Amino acid sequence: MVKEVLLPDLGEGIEGADVSEVVVSVGDTVAKDDTLLVLESDKASMEIPADEAGVIKEILVSSGDSLEAGALLMKVETIEEKPSRKTEENSKVETKEVLLPDLGEGIEGADVSEVVVSVGDTVAKDDTLLVLESDKASMEIPADEAGVIKEILVSSGDSLEAGALLMKVETKPFTDSAVPEKGQVKTEKDVFEQKPDENLKKTFQDKPISSPSGSFASPGVRRLSRELEIDLSLIKATGRKGRVTKEDLYSYIRLRMSSGLKTASLPAKEIDFSKWGAIEKQKLTKINKITASRLKGAWQEIPHVTQYDDADITELDLFRKELKVSGEKQGIKVTFLPFLIRAISIVLREKPQFNSSLDHNAENLILKKYINIGVAVDTPGGLVVPVIKDVKNKTIFELSKELMDISSRAKEKRLKPDELAGSTFTVSSLGGIGGTSFSPIVNPPEVAILGVSKSKWSPVFKKETNAFEPRYLMPFCVSYDHRVIDGAAGALFTTRLTEVLGDKKNFED
Repeated sequence: MVKEVLLPDLGEGIEGADVSEVVVSVGDTVAKDDTLLVLESDKASMEIPADEAGVIKEILVSSGDSLEAGALLMKVETIEEKPSRKTEENSKVETKEVLLPDLGEGIEGADVSEVVVSVGDTVAKDDTLLVLESDKASMEIPADEAGVIKEILVSSGDSLEAGALLMKVETKPFTDSAVPEKGQVKTEKDVFEQKPDENLKKTFQDKPISSPSGSFASPGVRRLSRELEIDLSLIKATGRKGRVTKEDLYSYIRLRMSSGLKTASLPAKEIDFSKWGAIEKQKLTKINKITASRLKGAWQEIPHVTQYDDADITELDLFRKELKVSGEKQGIKVTFLPFLIRAISIVLREKPQFNSSLDHNAENLILKKYINIGVAVDTPGGLVVPVIKDVKNKTIFELSKELMDISSRAKEKRLKPDELAGSTFTVSSLGGIGGTSFSPIVNPPEVAILGVSKSKWSPVFKKETNAFEPRYLMPFCVSYDHRVIDGAAGALFTTRLTEVLGDKKNFED
């Protein structure tokens, strides 16, 4: 039978949520309580589980959708699961008490730092029930058997001794062989005493920087990552069904510490700024948060170098004004940006290392035969970077028309996902705003980015006339990944770009 999966009531004060990730695909077979999708609200991240085992027949939502309670998420063809003889023999429901075990020599008690589960939650064998903190270590208390939480008798901050009653669990059979064997749960002390090896380094180099919203982790791991300001999407998950475990998080921290890089800074004590005057608290947009996470990761991971130069665009600007007149007749606004994109495509063809990416092991350079330019667009919600594809085969008018379209739709939040992916080089132009120079941050997995400031008229000495002449100069720079590009190559790139911009023949279609 095909059943509809609806978005349940998310709790008091939560009217809706955004889809951050659809975990399954059409045709997938899922078990009861398997995660189908992940939602993000302004209050929490939550996973929507399958009510019954079945096969995914239709998915009616996608990442980024905003949903309200009762929304139709997907359709599942249910599977009637026949219990095995072993299951039948053990199907008798029993309520068991969970007691605090002996914590080890010299540890008489511990404080509850977090209760991970809630009454009514279904847990598998070895799932974490709560987290304890002693003066020697942090430790997780796992479930001895699969079951449903019926009663919780402790809360965060409680001080406990061995033998204390923690909670009551209604046990039931559990046959998923993917769950870790009992005894694999490790304390923070155990994990940190391990040393990272080469395989571990490769594990975490495998994972590209991305948005944190799509990472699976328990509430305890999410809380710890938030406190340490670590983006979970940087960590390759080794847990069941792609979850980031606490050990994964500790291993990542250990690796960063061993490499001599600052993994995260502990949050400073909250400051009451209102005691010095009036304040206003403004919530960061989702784009702001994603951008901040990506830029922080890029700045920490990439050794940046920035090369500055000025391009004489006097003749090119006159040519642009000629095209502007004919463009207006066609309803096309001709700015300087299309000329800049055309110039970049010419130089990238000559200097392909600027149109490349390092592979996940940082051992090979991937040279791309296509040229797609990302263009930073300032929107009310924050900075977005739509991508102009295949720029080397487009005219100035075609580029102008496409730029008008994507800029407009970016500000209206109407861009499609594929229009934000696949760039090989990025341009950040502040020429229409002002400033004399700035140093843009490389947008990984790219290896270079161009920054443009406001053009100005300046006196330039000409040897031919032995006199100063007014020239229209555009200040620009290129920031690049020093692992891929050396200083000489950076200087040659900017020099060649000034030459291309100085010859209007390069733009005559």
